Amino acid sequence: MKLNRALMLATLAVSASLAHANDPKATIADLDGRLSKIGAPRVEGTDSVAGKTVPALFFGERKINNNFDVVDAIRKTHQATATVFVKEGDEFVRVSTNVLTPEGKRGVGTQLARNAAYDSVSKGQQFCGPIDVLGTAFDACYNPIKDASGKVIGASYIGHKK
Repeated sequence: MKLNRALMLATLAVSASLAHANDPKATIADLDGRLSKIGAPRVEGTDSVAGKTVPALFFGERKINNNFDVVDAIRKTHQATATVFVKEGDEFVRVSTNVLTPEGKRGVGTQLARNAAYDSVSKGQQFCGPIDVLGTAFDACYNPIKDASGKVIGASYIGHKK
């Protein structure tokens, strides 16, 4: 009887952790928490991303453009895609991502599609729901990234493949 109870409790614990691992709101909270531990977000100067000149996005002293350690940690921890966008004019450009193009390269330099997520983060609001990312369906969350003055300077994204 004790063995059955232990097995049942272990199964419940694994099920609970898997459910939490695929919870988009928990995953975006982890991504944003990891970024905020690095420091406050800001844009300073410009940088080249996939051959395009875009604003350089920093968290603390760490430049996020072309830096993939945080997004790769999200893939490892949550089996999720993750991206950090910088706002350039009216567009959001991927500067750090673990999302791959059909050619198998990181999708840096590509823009956030003009969809419900774009509308929400442009207004400084979170978006969570189904979304198409470079041709693949995901349960996703996007959060605006704001500087110290409250201005939207980018967006964070995570997605769990459907």
